Amino acid sequence: MATYQAQIYVTLRPSVLDPAGTAVQSGLHHMGYETVSQVRIGKYIEVTLTADTEAVAREQLDQMCDQLLANPVIENYRIDLQPQAVPSPA
Repeated sequence: MATYQAQIYVTLRPSVLDPAGTAVQSGLHHMGYETVSQVRIGKYIEVTLTADTEAVAREQLDQMCDQLLANPVIENYRIDLQPQAVPSPA
């Protein structure tokens, strides 16, 4: 078994309206940041898990995203996965 650290980025699909992003963009324009042309709001999730292989860890993370962490109807997700470094004994 190995321990893995995953960073999961969940974003709305491009075809889905993002009212929160539109509100933030409007606020930025009112603050003088007129060069901002689009804002999309998403979620960032960190998960630490153990699995026999990286492939098994990725499969489990995909299931987690499809079942709970993301809404596959309106959201996309991307997983960055790295083995977690084992601390060396002092």
